Amino acid sequence: MLGKLYIVSTPIGNLLDVSKRAINILSEVDFVFCEDTRVTKKLFNKYDIVNKLKVFNDINEHFKSNEVINILNDGKNVAIVSDAGTPCISDPGYRVVNAARKSNIDVITIPGPCSAIAALSISGLPTDNFFYQGFLPKKKGRQTKFNELSKFDCSIIIFESPKRVHKTLIDIHKYMGDRVVSLCRELTKMYEEVTVDKVSHLLNNHKSLKLKGEYVIVVAKEDYKN
Repeated sequence: MLGKLYIVSTPIGNLLDVSKRAINILSEVDFVFCEDTRVTKKLFNKYDIVNKLKVFNDINEHFKSNEVINILNDGKNVAIVSDAGTPCISDPGYRVVNAARKSNIDVITIPGPCSAIAALSISGLPTDNFFYQGFLPKKKGRQTKFNELSKFDCSIIIFESPKRVHKTLIDIHKYMGDRVVSLCRELTKMYEEVTVDKVSHLLNNHKSLKLKGEYVIVVAKEDYKN
């Protein structure tokens, strides 16, 4: 009998945001593959989870996928987690899910936190239609990507690091116009902060922005009026 592959969502910041089902699965499977054992152990320690951890990240995903499939073919169950949120969403995982599907292995979602949806839900911007961009190109293809995004008639979700937030706001203004954006920082954590304003206002007051922690930027469609 083939094993089962579980894609398990974990908290994006606040460790209380984990489902009972997720805790049960992480305790019961034969192996848990994670991005960083130090991060995952914090969750395990919080809920007294004891299990075998193996590293599965952007660097080793190609050859580790084969290891996961071999374990599943041996009849053992595997869970995959990312450092925060839902695996495969701007995080490693889709390759092994694809390989498991091709091998007729059951892939089961254990849903939970996702920073993109969390940010959209509290942005106050239209949620009936949205585009998930994730991380932008750092250099090559960046302008082309912004020109493409500028044509979408919906809210747009972007992930950004604190080092590039200011540059991204400048590029949004330059290539997409003076749109309303929701700037979400450190969601679910102690210093969670959400600012909704026009890009020009944010840029004029950029010195007041605390450029620390992870950011989710939700960009309103062109004709949205705040």
